[in-house]
Amino acid sequence: MSQRTGAPRPRWMLALAALAVVVLAAVGALVVTRLVGDDGPQRAIGPAGATRTPQASPTPSPTAPPGAGITGPLNLLLVGVDTRVSVPGWEPHGDAVLVLHVPKGLDRAYLFSLPRDLLVDIPAFPKADYRGGKTKLTHAMSYGSRVPGKPEQPSTAQGYELLRSTVSGYTGLRIDAGAVLTFNGFDKLVNALGGVDLYIDQRVVSLHRRPDGRHREPAPGGGGYVGPQMVYEKGERHLNGWQALDYARQRYITGGGYARQRHQQQLIKALVTKILDENLARQPERVQQVVDALGDTLVYAGGPRIVDIAYALGGLAPDRFVSVDLPGAGVGKGSAYRGEELTQTGRKFLTELRAGRADAYLAANPKLRLTR
Repeated sequence: MSQRTGAPRPRWMLALAALAVVVLAAVGALVVTRLVGDDGPQRAIGPAGATRTPQASPTPSPTAPPGAGITGPLNLLLVGVDTRVSVPGWEPHGDAVLVLHVPKGLDRAYLFSLPRDLLVDIPAFPKADYRGGKTKLTHAMSYGSRVPGKPEQPSTAQGYELLRSTVSGYTGLRIDAGAVLTFNGFDKLVNALGGVDLYIDQRVVSLHRRPDGRHREPAPGGGGYVGPQMVYEKGERHLNGWQALDYARQRYITGGGYARQRHQQQLIKALVTKILDENLARQPERVQQVVDALGDTLVYAGGPRIVDIAYALGGLAPDRFVSVDLPGAGVGKGSAYRGEELTQTGRKFLTELRAGRADAYLAANPKLRLTR
């Protein structure tokens, strides 16, 4: 069966939840620096600047650094949520689902996406009166968010619980922590970092934006949009906030939803590399800019303390951050589309990842590794 991108849907969500961990790590590392920083011996200064002999004091017991107990493997679930806060009772959908796997040793990390339309077994979830079933992955968040007796008050945190269980069951990976991110304020986040340098691997024509950044007008009768379109030409580009958001949003392009998934991961990696290269964690003012840009668009979902994860991943080099593009195909007969499934090559990656053989498998299947 040839690869398909799924049934067209008007909703979208950037796969940018990985930025949650990056920013949290930056903030955590900043805290760690303050906690364990050593300014050297202190001198007590008396009148007229005379040096006094310091009084002897008991030697404090050594304190274990934050994250000392985290040795890996570590699996973080990163979710981009499709939310429409203006619609009463709107249920969140997991429109972008990513897993960041850090093996034992914490010296490398693998990031991969699961298609939002992936057909999976969603387990029963009594909290939401959900009996379980086989359906699209994106529905795990919405089904799990339902609060009995409160149809107008869905819970994103509760929806995350069911999505976490579903992803864990499908991948065979224990999920240690996670983050949920909406797209609101993302353009401010990119701008706070001074934009991002990205290699655009194919010509992309925007469905939503004009060249000056304004939104295109809806066509009469609801049939798309009208007006000039922003175009992202192939090559090395510097993108500001709205451009990065718009570029990674497009799915009606060659490659469809899988191309969009690839572009989202490329954008994530570019931002991660910039944050690590610029040593953002030791620039308090810039860290604060990033945090302010995120605001309430970010929810940290349990697991180890942020500061512990940050310290544990502090030695990760940018070139050890590997983005993996898992191939998939449409499921159905004729025009009866049911969803997506990973190809045998994609499913085997998960098996090899669990066994600690990811590097060898990627070497044998180089097309899975996103290099730019």
